[in-house]
Amino acid sequence: MYSGAMMNKKHSPKRKMRILLTNDDGYYSDGISELYRSLSKFADVMLVAPDREQSASSHSLTLNRPLRIQKIDENKYTTDGTPTDCVMLAVHLLYKKKKPDMIISGINHGANMGDDVTYSGTVAAAIEGSIMGIQSMAVSMAGYEPNTPMKRAASFVLRLVKKVDTFNLDSSTFLNVNLPRDNGTAYRDFRFTRLGIRQYKDIVIHKTDPRGKAYYWIGGRPKWQKSKGTDFSAVSSGVVSISPLKLNFTDVDVLQSLQSKSYHI
Repeated sequence: MYSGAMMNKKHSPKRKMRILLTNDDGYYSDGISELYRSLSKFADVMLVAPDREQSASSHSLTLNRPLRIQKIDENKYTTDGTPTDCVMLAVHLLYKKKKPDMIISGINHGANMGDDVTYSGTVAAAIEGSIMGIQSMAVSMAGYEPNTPMKRAASFVLRLVKKVDTFNLDSSTFLNVNLPRDNGTAYRDFRFTRLGIRQYKDIVIHKTDPRGKAYYWIGGRPKWQKSKGTDFSAVSSGVVSISPLKLNFTDVDVLQSLQSKSYHI
């Protein structure tokens, strides 16, 4: 059993929980630094993060070039790969036969809600952990701006980690946590939510450089559908959103409908 609230019959009574910490904002981000400090009070934490920002890298894996990993100190490493690469390298190279008990990705500088989870490198790291059979979560802060305090957000994550065993989650389910921007008080209120739906305006922006050649930015302004019970609804109300997610994309209802009929193609 762990010395804290997380318990598992396979572990000895005195062993601390092992947590792998990563992100897509890079090793030097405020979110991951504060989360490392907070979690280290409770668990044995190993930090393996990209050496530069990897936002919107999704679940990409580096296959066409070699990867490098640099040791910063005893429990901190950087790589020149994606968040998914970080998880792969950490679990197979650094942990070897002793997998971490949990993988936490974040705290991301900006929200990862609704459809955006499919683009998110933060969420992708949690997906990879789930695929490996390791309990995982992705954590993000909506409305982040430089110098936004992260201490209270990290404190909430620590409390969540200590309680997550009571949710009785299978490792195939991972948590996507989105916190509203820090307002100076402790994070207390939360809701269990589903993913919301958003649309972007002006998603491809056309510009012309000084030489008259066209170039493009992919971006734009998101517009969210206001639906009760969604992650966006919770966060916009100043409440932490916790969404249980699975990787399996199968539409079971449609599958059953298709299987119940006879088609000729």
